This record gives sequence, C-alpha cells and structure tokens, in this order.
Amino acid sequence: MNEEMLLKIKTGSGFIAALDQSGGSTPKALRHYGIEESSYDGEEKMFDLIHQMRTRIITSPVFTGDRILATILFEQTMDRQIEGMGSAEYCWSHKQVVPFLKVDKGLEPEADGARLMKPIPDLETLLERASGHGVFGTKMRSVVLTADGAGVDAVVAQQFDVARQILAAGLVPIIEPEVDIKSPEKAATEELLKYALLAQLDELADGQDVMLKLTLPEVDGHHQALIDHPRVLRVAALSGGYSRKEADARLTRNHGVIASFSRALTEGLTAQMTDAEFDARLDASIASIYAASLT
Repeated sequence: MNEEMLLKIKTGSGFIAALDQSGGSTPKALRHYGIEESSYDGEEKMFDLIHQMRTRIITSPVFTGDRILATILFEQTMDRQIEGMGSAEYCWSHKQVVPFLKVDKGLEPEADGARLMKPIPDLETLLERASGHGVFGTKMRSVVLTADGAGVDAVVAQQFDVARQILAAGLVPIIEPEVDIKSPEKAATEELLKYALLAQLDELADGQDVMLKLTLPEVDGHHQALIDHPRVLRVAALSGGYSRKEADARLTRNHGVIASFSRALTEGLTAQMTDAEFDARLDASIASIYAASLT
C-alpha cells in the first residue's frame, strides 16, 4: 500500500471527485454535458466522448490535490490514457489525487426493499490490474430503498464480503450502501443501516480499514458513530440526486463527513464551453464542495 496516499486519505483536507459513470449512466452524464444521444452512434463512441469529458476535467488546472483528495474512476477510464500516461497514474503523479476504481457491475432487481450488487466476475484479476496501475482502493455501490431489516442486512453483508476480498488484495474498499433520497422511510432506513454497518465494522480485524460512502442523512450528525469507528478511514457522502447547493448545505451540517460527488461536481459543465469558461465553472464547483467538506 502506498503510505503517502494513505496519509493523504486519512488526514488530508478536501473531497473525492466521483468520475465513475458506467454504461448505464453515461448517456445521462453526456446529456448533462451538452451531448445528446442522437449525436453519437454506438457504445464505443459514447465511451470515447465520456473519456474526453473526464480528461478535460482531470487535466484542468483547477483539478489538483490541493482541494481534491481522490477520484473514483470507471474501469474503462483506468485502462485509457491521459496525456500519454495511464489515467490512474496521471491522477497521482501529475495531480497528487489518489485514484480509486469502481468495481461493481451494477445492481440486481429489488428484493426486500433493497438492490444488491450483481456478481463481480474476475474480481481478483481486476484488482491485480488496478494494483498494477497504482490504484489505491475501490468503490462499490448498492441501494437501500425502504426500512426493511432483511434488505439492509443483505446489502451490508454483501458489501463486507466483497470488501474483505479487496482488503486481501492490498487495496482499500469504499463501501457504498446508498439510501435512496426519495425513500418515504429515509430516516428510519438510515437508522437501520447505521447499526448494520457498525456490527460489520466491529468484525473487522486491526489493519482491515475501510472507507464509507453514504447518503447525506435526514438527521444531522447521524454518521458520527461511523466516523469515530477505529476501522473507518473516512466517511464520504454522495450527492444522491440533490442539487449541488442542497448537497453542500447538508454536508456543511454533518461535521467530519467529506463529499464524494459526481453529478453535483459536474453540474453546469458543457462541451460547448471555452476552456476559460469550463475552468471557471469547475473551479467554482470545486470551491463550494471543498468548503462544505471542511466542516
């Protein structure tokens, strides 16, 4: 494990830039970026365009490790290059931004008010490749929709089963059991989830440290027991569909939680902008998210 990266994650000021949209969410991300589906043909061209977008963000002079602790990359992004260098290697060597890799393959249909991760075939091989690219850790997402104890427990158990495989490969997992912000039982669901997470965290051995990526809670300070747990390196929050303004406001009220925003980070960026316009808008986004992550 890279000790310099570990120190930055544990003690650094800033947030995580989530640039890991995969096949299902890429058309929507491109649409927000000002590129309609009618303007490209096929998946290959789609992924070329999203890589151009990510490259523009990562190479921007305002995207640096001064305010951004880490970034989460999609597998295809890791396998591609930025300015002649592997994307993950570029993030660390040129920007001092710690690279993580999204490893989940999407979600199963809903059962017991939750959506588990689909199986991750060849996870061991993927983790070896990630290590070869200098990736520090991974991220994997499940979704909880209702306050159903069976569903919550199944999501958390699966997350920690996979997390142990990732830890054994020498990488740090970001565990992301997202609570849907539209859930009619959001607060009750978050309460169940907290205790399920604490129970699993208590089972980890010394040195099996993880990160958590959680929905911004209904009750301010709700994640404090998780932040304080000795096996938790950092607790990050996803924007989850909130606007950047709303996400920043909620984040500011939850002390010790940092952002790991995706759509809220890229809000307002378009392919049609000049580089000066693009950098100015990205700088404003980074500044607001960074400020909210310091509280």
